[in-house]
Amino acid sequence: MISRYRHEIDNARAHVTSLWGVIALLAAALAWALHGWSQAPSDITVHVPPDLTQGTTLRVGEIPKPNVYTFAFYMWQQINRWPENGEKDYPNNLYYFQAYLTPRFRSELLRQLEQRGKRGELVGRARALHAVPGVAYEDSRVDITADGVWVVWIDTIIEETVAGLEVKSTPIRYPLRVIRYEVDPEANPWGLALDGFAQDPVRIPDSELPQEEQK
Repeated sequence: MISRYRHEIDNARAHVTSLWGVIALLAAALAWALHGWSQAPSDITVHVPPDLTQGTTLRVGEIPKPNVYTFAFYMWQQINRWPENGEKDYPNNLYYFQAYLTPRFRSELLRQLEQRGKRGELVGRARALHAVPGVAYEDSRVDITADGVWVVWIDTIIEETVAGLEVKSTPIRYPLRVIRYEVDPEANPWGLALDGFAQDPVRIPDSELPQEEQK
């Protein structure tokens, strides 16, 4: 009889020991889960392409070509918008949009600004940049040259006036280099930056312009 009670007690102790083992495992799993949760990012950026009519598969951090093109065109257009006086508007733009330019490219543009200023090319000059009418986005306008590096080809019309008189209306093709640039999400939510020209910008040949733009 006594041996049977001892056997039951031993079984109970063994069961309690196994329960403590399970508790220890659960505690370890909980600690691991809490650590992983604490290391998870609080914000996740998903770049949604503008055209979803055909459906799409989105991956965290992946930037579709249309988004890169939109960023490059919009930023270059804003930098080249001088509503009143290029002598003031241009340096103001380079300061205001500096979060969207790599330091190297911004330094290059500042050098150009200084050179143009010395030649008197900015005083009283207004500038606007817009897309060549009839030219739409195509995937071929964005080349992926490396992971997080693109070359965006934008066809634009540069229009400049002085004292209200037109002094320039020129079609220019810009091969803008764009890189992933997740430096300050608060100042630059795009996570992209202009990094210069892949090659020198060129005047667009008349043969490549829509009929109404040829002059």
